[in-house]
Amino acid sequence: MIRAGIVGGSGYVAGELLRCLVHHPEVEVDFIFSHSNAGKPVGALHRDLQHVSLPRFTGEVHPGADVVFLCLGHGHSKAFLERHPFRPETKIIDLSQDFRLSEKACFGGRKFEYGLVEKNKNKIRNAANISNPGCFATAIQLALLPLASGGKLAGDIHVHAITGSTGAGQKPTDTTHFSWRNNNVSIYKPFTHQHLGEIGEQLTELQGCPIGEMHFIPVRGCFTRGIFASVYTHTEETEEQLRDRYRTFYEKEPFTHCVEKAPDLKQVINTNNCFVHVQKKGDKALVISVIDNLLKGAAGQAIQNMNLLYGWEEDSGLGLKASYF
Repeated sequence: MIRAGIVGGSGYVAGELLRCLVHHPEVEVDFIFSHSNAGKPVGALHRDLQHVSLPRFTGEVHPGADVVFLCLGHGHSKAFLERHPFRPETKIIDLSQDFRLSEKACFGGRKFEYGLVEKNKNKIRNAANISNPGCFATAIQLALLPLASGGKLAGDIHVHAITGSTGAGQKPTDTTHFSWRNNNVSIYKPFTHQHLGEIGEQLTELQGCPIGEMHFIPVRGCFTRGIFASVYTHTEETEEQLRDRYRTFYEKEPFTHCVEKAPDLKQVINTNNCFVHVQKKGDKALVISVIDNLLKGAAGQAIQNMNLLYGWEEDSGLGLKASYF
């Protein structure tokens, strides 16, 4: 049994981590850090967990924890680790973007491995610290990994992906509160989204040469959770060749599944699954990828990474989980 700590314990992702960890056979939740909620019971914020025995929120960390999940806003993880050093043996799984790029992967004597399981599984097994991929980055890369592995991403890549409101975090803003988001759709950060860096770096590494230019249009959806990504790029392969490529690439993956029919977003909500569908239209490969942004796009993938770090089955603690969203 290992001891796990969560930093930034009041947010949506932390709530998902707790829902999974309380069912994990090898993990005990050691501390849940939230400076602004210190002393409160977890069930006061994550109300579906008020019947579960968990430590109260605390404003102090336990440096001796075996693994720590950092669920902090982008740019805050480095500062937190500077103020709260953990013993070298403590494994850090960071869910911000602070350590995702290779030029930023070393910090404070720690080396962070990029935790996209379907690409870096062997590296993760031998890592000490993990930088968890972004939610859009996960959905888009899972749509494109089989093509990159075959050197097939030479042309322009067009991505349209829509995300639920939980992707923006728990704190309401002008573009996330209910009266604005409900019955509404809008584009944000077109062609400049922060996940493009990690996507390009990882796909280029897998392909062995630069990929084509990526044109990404992110969309805010009027639903709570999930990401629906559609991607198209030029291909000379037949539809059957494409499907064989995808089936072969993902045949041993427990959570990424190639499906015959174009998936609906609801098929993966509250799971750690990614459903991928590929077809050919004219001279284009069209790939659809759907995930739950809070699970496969964040907390579920983080636990999948933890399982690999400790040599456990990848799906430990990751059965279907209900949520109150």
